[in-house]
Amino acid sequence: MIHLDVNIMGMPYRLVCKEGEQKTLREAVAFLDGKMCALRDSGKVKGNDRIAVMAALSVAAEFLSVKAPQGPLSDMSILEVKQKLGDMHEALDHALTPQENLF
Repeated sequence: MIHLDVNIMGMPYRLVCKEGEQKTLREAVAFLDGKMCALRDSGKVKGNDRIAVMAALSVAAEFLSVKAPQGPLSDMSILEVKQKLGDMHEALDHALTPQENLF
């Protein structure tokens, strides 16, 4: 196993992968870091947990639309996917706001 030291949104992480998978893992880290930084920099999403969840949802939606065009998202337009992601973001805001008020 190979240990990789990476940064995501400026935070260091030590990841493990199999020999020969380092390049793919680094590309995945760069992609995720880009998504998360874009969300953070937009100012629309606050809090690292919320940013991580929204980035994960965005990546999952992209993956599902490419990976399985005849899957559950096949009948949805990109506009509908964006609307669903927006609805999820709103639900997360509503659910996480009470937790943020504790700190």
